[in-house]
Amino acid sequence: MKVRKLVISFFSGLALSALFAAPVMAAEESDPNKEQFIPVLTYKTGPFAAGGSGFAGGYEDYMTLLNQRDGGINGIKLVWEECDFGYNTERGVECYERLKGKGLKGAPVFQPLSTGVTYALLERAAADKITLLFLGYGRTDATDGRVFPWGFPAITNYWNQSTTKVGYIAQQEGGFDKLKGMKIVNLHLKHPYGIETIPVWNAMAEKFGFEVTHIPVPWPGIDQKSLWLQIRKIQPNYVINRNWGISCTVPLREAARMGFPADHIIGVWWCGAEEDAIPAGASAKGYISAAFHGTGTDFPVISDIFEYVYGVMKGNIASSRVGSVYHLRGVAAGIVVTEVIRNAQAKFGVGPISGEEFRWAMENLDLTAERIAELGATNVVPPFKITCDDHEGGGSARFQQWDGRQWNFVSDWIEPLDDITRPMIEASAAAYAKEKGITPRSGMSMGSDCG
Repeated sequence: MKVRKLVISFFSGLALSALFAAPVMAAEESDPNKEQFIPVLTYKTGPFAAGGSGFAGGYEDYMTLLNQRDGGINGIKLVWEECDFGYNTERGVECYERLKGKGLKGAPVFQPLSTGVTYALLERAAADKITLLFLGYGRTDATDGRVFPWGFPAITNYWNQSTTKVGYIAQQEGGFDKLKGMKIVNLHLKHPYGIETIPVWNAMAEKFGFEVTHIPVPWPGIDQKSLWLQIRKIQPNYVINRNWGISCTVPLREAARMGFPADHIIGVWWCGAEEDAIPAGASAKGYISAAFHGTGTDFPVISDIFEYVYGVMKGNIASSRVGSVYHLRGVAAGIVVTEVIRNAQAKFGVGPISGEEFRWAMENLDLTAERIAELGATNVVPPFKITCDDHEGGGSARFQQWDGRQWNFVSDWIEPLDDITRPMIEASAAAYAKEKGITPRSGMSMGSDCG
């Protein structure tokens, strides 16, 4: 009965958030010299609306908090405009073109919120000198800032996340040597996002001696019965759930139907939200997913959001979703973007910043544990440091487990196997540079302008 009430409450909030969109522009002052424009690409419509609306709500809530509590950043108010692209790549590009020139100096940064859109925008953004920030998703080889100066898969990329999954499995099984002879199924959406990690899984299978089988899930992934018949024949030790939206939930039901244990299904963090677990009911209990940020409301920054944002009726999502996984991901993104803006203002002067200034500040960002604590966001976002040739800056992940009601962490931070991923990243980036006629930047060091 409690689960049923939770489902009703949670999805009532989801419906409300779809009905009441955030304000198109969120500032009271009209002086462009005192406003920083931020574009917000989102998908509050379409099959992945839960993720899009949750992320946008958290992102906008954090910017609203800074405006309401602090008067913006050094007196510069944050203003934004949403563009809903329904998780459609062509529409995402249209949103970029529509918003890129707004504000006194144009848009300094875009968060594509889609691997497909990330790939589509990389060359455009480089030509326009606009930073692309893709936290925990997007094109992995953009980690190599020498080739991709305008792309930032910050905090952690998909390849490193995959290596932490193998690290987590090794912890559960008693060491990396126990991986030899294991069978792992990579159940992935048949989409650029889904196929992104196939190369690193193949590399790890070769290194550690396990067998990996890649099973593509046809879009949108609602019917997976035949795929799970394949999985039953394979009899894997673990299944990687690399789906998105409703296709994240389906494997939990199918696994329960065939008796496969939920705690041997390990999801990508886009399959690790309340919206992925609640609809599966009892089938989801014990399910594991990766995570790179916290969840819940027990953080000072969330208390401030309740007080300064929702307390004055300026919230950007149903209050029942504040502190959910997708909402906290948006808050984490808001912290990163606004700290980069603060960093840019310290270098270039207080006022609106450009894409070039944002990129400099991003490549010189050191978000320390001490600074995160000052923001009231310890465990909301992890410490990380970007350099000119490392646009990820971290790569670690934690693992969380669904107990039937909420997510609970079941591991400490697990370091990535960058001895596997970094050579792959550099090789992939070098191939891209050769194909596009790009001369990689060189002679860079932390604190420099990076060329």
